[in-house]
This record gives sequence, C-alpha cells and structure tokens, in this order.
Amino acid sequence: MLPLRELPAGTLANIRGVFFDIDDTLTTDGCLTAAAYGALELLKAHGLLAVPVTGRPAGWCDHIARMWPVDGVVGENGAFWFAHDHAAKKMTQRFIADAATRAERRERMREIGERILSAVPGTAWASDQHYREADIAIDFCEDVPALPRAEVERIAALMREAGLTAKISSIHVNGWFGEYDKLSTTRLFMRERFGIELDSAKERYLFIGDSPNDAPMFAWFPNAIGVANIRELAGLVPHWPAYVTEGRSGAGFEEVVNALIGARSR
Repeated sequence: MLPLRELPAGTLANIRGVFFDIDDTLTTDGCLTAAAYGALELLKAHGLLAVPVTGRPAGWCDHIARMWPVDGVVGENGAFWFAHDHAAKKMTQRFIADAATRAERRERMREIGERILSAVPGTAWASDQHYREADIAIDFCEDVPALPRAEVERIAALMREAGLTAKISSIHVNGWFGEYDKLSTTRLFMRERFGIELDSAKERYLFIGDSPNDAPMFAWFPNAIGVANIRELAGLVPHWPAYVTEGRSGAGFEEVVNALIGARSR
C-alpha cells in the first residue's frame, strides 16, 4: 500500500464519487464523529456521489438512505441497495432475493447461527440482527469481549461448512445464502440507479474501507484506499487497497475527503 499522499492530484481531481465502508472507516470506536459526518456533507456540497457500502442491516440502511447526505446505500454485504428521492418522497428498495426466498433462508440461517453460538464460546448474535433481512451476523468484538483471531476464522469456517457465504468485518462475521458481495451489488446499484457501467468508469471512483469484507472492492477499484487501522488486520485481508491513510477510522476518512476536495479546488 502506498501512502495516500502519493495518489496523483490529477487522478483525485477527476473523481466523480466515493463508495465507503461504515464501521471503523467512517466511524471511530463505534461512534460517528461530527468531523467525519462533516466530511461526508462536504462530498455532497461539492457535487460528488457518496454511497456507503456496508454490512449493516436493512433497518439501519433505511435510516441512512433517508437521513444521511448520501445518494444511496448498499447493505448487508450486497443483499440490497436502497435510495431515497427526497423531492419525490420515495424510497426505492432493491433486494437481490425476493421476500419469500429471504424468509425461507432466514429460518435456515437462524438454525446455523444458533449452532455456531453453541460451538464458539464468547460469541453472540449481533445487536442489529433483528433488523436484518438477508443474512446473519455473529458478534466477536462489538458488544462482547474481543475473540482471538483463530476463533473469528473458526466462525467463518463453520458458516462455510453449512453452505453460507461468510465474510469477516471489523466487528462481525456475516453469513448468507447467495453469491453476491459488496462489489457485485455496488455495480448493480450504479447501473440501475444511474445508468453507469462501473466496469468502464471505475477509475473515476474511490472506495474507502478497512476490513476483510472490503477485499472485493479493494481488488477491483484501482484507487481503493484503506484507513490506517487496516494494518491491524494483516493476514485477514486477502487483497490490500492501493493506498492507505495516515489517520485511523473516521480521521482517515476525513483525510481522503480533504485530499479529494483540495485536488478539485486546485
């Protein structure tokens, strides 16, 4: 990973929008600071696309799409995208699987999750599980004492043995039935919402993240950026981003936005 300061100003000046993770990328120690939220508002004030791409649940994402200065949100690691049209007062919710399929899968995933909680002491259902539509989330450090890395990897392995796709974030292990991920649904969102094919335009967008479930985005976007705390996950992230900030978490997010706006101003 190269320092963010080595990302060419000319490249930054041509960026049209920013995709970004939320936990430990936009937030810091579980909190959304005024400074990080201000950086998000700054993106919108300069006419840049802003889209969170997160593992957080549908219930949260409905709020985010309505209340935050964003152009939409990809949630539950790619299970859906939501976007709110403030002028028309209309929310669009686009799920990868239909309602009947999601309901059937939830029952099966609940059973798998209960088996994992019994098999791995110290784990718990994520506190936001009640608001999820298409996946399960096992907490390994958000509201429980942090588990050793080997136990986190064991949770993911148990999910995969049960037939789930499993991804590790900075706080949860998420599991779901299906082949989608953050990247596939981000590309779908841009195509369906804005008519933009990211395959031919990905150099014009940034992705900012910090954890293993961001790896598809890191591998695909040539200007992907990790906030500094990504270094703490060495060995867990299969693809590093091209660049890394000096600041951790929300401070790193601010660092990227300031560099982006500075380059555009020049």
